[in-house]
Amino acid sequence: MKIEIQEIKLQEAASQGTDTFLNLIHDTILNAVGGEVNAETLPLLNGEQITLLAYYILREEVMDGGFIQLIHNGYGPFIFLNPFAKAMRLWGAHDFSKLVYKGRKLFEEHEKELTAECNDEEFMALFEQYPQFDDLDDEFVEMEEEVSDIIAHYVDEHLEQFVAVAK
Repeated sequence: MKIEIQEIKLQEAASQGTDTFLNLIHDTILNAVGGEVNAETLPLLNGEQITLLAYYILREEVMDGGFIQLIHNGYGPFIFLNPFAKAMRLWGAHDFSKLVYKGRKLFEEHEKELTAECNDEEFMALFEQYPQFDDLDDEFVEMEEEVSDIIAHYVDEHLEQFVAVAK
């Protein structure tokens, strides 16, 4: 699927910083597939685009409620059972890639418990039952800005893999 972005918009976003630049690319890709990442829209995207969307999902979920929330909300298989960690390593985010692999190990050990239906009280209890995720959460929060910068640099260097620039 060809996803176009106006060159002027790209230049404006880049001049406002890496977050604005990355958000523009992400939002453009997401809007091109109707604002949803699902089984119907994923085949419309290439691996690079999917990886960027996956990073945004991970970042949003972990910054909001940690890896436990990411897994409980059903994103565990999407993040941990796909080559996301490998892609992050290839994009230059080596420490983050290692963190995702640590998360995968914990996901595989506790998937059943973390994905079970539960009420709010039971969900909150998961954080006490699985404190090993706290370290992962803290580590991600500390590295998030650097990881986003690395990803923005990668996207900038490989822009044609993400969007087509229209004059």
